[in-house]
Amino acid sequence: MKRIFDIVMAATGLAMLSPLLLWITWRIKKEDHGPVFYRGERVGFQGRVFHILKFRTMVLDAEKLGGSSTSDDDPRITKIGKTLRKYKLDELPQLFNVLTGEMSLVGPRPEIKRYTDLYTEEQKAIFTVRPGITDWASLWNSDEGAVLAGTEDPDKAFEELIQPTKLKLQLKYVHERSFWVDLKIIVLTLLAVVSPTSQAVLDIRNQDKV
Repeated sequence: MKRIFDIVMAATGLAMLSPLLLWITWRIKKEDHGPVFYRGERVGFQGRVFHILKFRTMVLDAEKLGGSSTSDDDPRITKIGKTLRKYKLDELPQLFNVLTGEMSLVGPRPEIKRYTDLYTEEQKAIFTVRPGITDWASLWNSDEGAVLAGTEDPDKAFEELIQPTKLKLQLKYVHERSFWVDLKIIVLTLLAVVSPTSQAVLDIRNQDKV
């Protein structure tokens, strides 16, 4: 049921958003004539490596100019990239990952191998479900760039300020997942986009412990 739901919703979303996707494609190309998409290696279902799709929001060869974590004040971010990141529009191409079965609409956000290699046996339970576009951790930490802004070492700040709670919330999803939990997360994600200061969204973002 979850897989059928993913396919129907991803296909519907891509069809409805096609004008916006085409505009973003044109805008990225116009800025620096570089590739439209960023294809980053991530570890997903059953520990398999796949390429996550995002609209490119950083300058060419950005990975050679800095670390994997990105703050809002990172000089590598392009002009259009700032807008895409602010409204999470850079994540929309992941609907293609959902169609191919590499991701789900709801599930733990996929991580780079550098971090997954350090997972404990308990944390490896995250690999038992498909990674998703959104989950409890995404709602809790909806603006990672703002948290990391101003830090001297964004990667270290991510590891200390974000990753511990992120992993706990991802495990919470793995252990409590159901179709109805997925629907709740989707509704809250949409609510976070249109009304980020709503009480339901603030309650999740204020979670320090699980």
